[in-house]
Amino acid sequence: MAQVVNPEFKEEIFGVHPRPHLLHQAVVMQQANRRAGSAATKSKGFVRGGGKKPWRQKGTGRARSGSIRSPIWVGGGTIFGPTPRDYSYRMPKTARREALLSALSLKHKEGKIIVLASFDFAEPKTKLARQLLEELQVKSALIVLPENDAKVMLSVRNLPKVKALRVDGLNVYDLLRYEHLILTEQALRAIEERLAA
Repeated sequence: MAQVVNPEFKEEIFGVHPRPHLLHQAVVMQQANRRAGSAATKSKGFVRGGGKKPWRQKGTGRARSGSIRSPIWVGGGTIFGPTPRDYSYRMPKTARREALLSALSLKHKEGKIIVLASFDFAEPKTKLARQLLEELQVKSALIVLPENDAKVMLSVRNLPKVKALRVDGLNVYDLLRYEHLILTEQALRAIEERLAA
């Protein structure tokens, strides 16, 4: 069913020395960018009530108090609690490129890249995708396509350890998360074109 080819891999893309610190930075950046940042608590200005001063400032013998929603009161606000924020940030463009090269080189060094002539799925069926993976003896794979292919995308989306994406969505996190990288020849050339110096 699947015709495996043995293409030439460009040394400047698939043969660089892996840089673990850049791989780590890229993964942390991607995970930070996915955070919702919606954790929130109410400070004393947002807790309902507490508009009136509980008792007068002097003469009662009690400690002065301005609000029943003070953080030291039961039912009061929270001090220094989390507020909604944006956790996202960007690595420099050259560092992102180097991290991607490191991840691809690591896969190539481990012999985990499989290049196919094409994906010839007659129809979008999970059964066909499973048969292909069994034929290739692969359990966990990232499938990279040159452009949107609905048949492949729909065929693999229900498989728990498989993900399909386009070349322009290729990223370090997914490369490290899945054991094998499955490409078409066209996708391989598109990756080389994208990462060409």
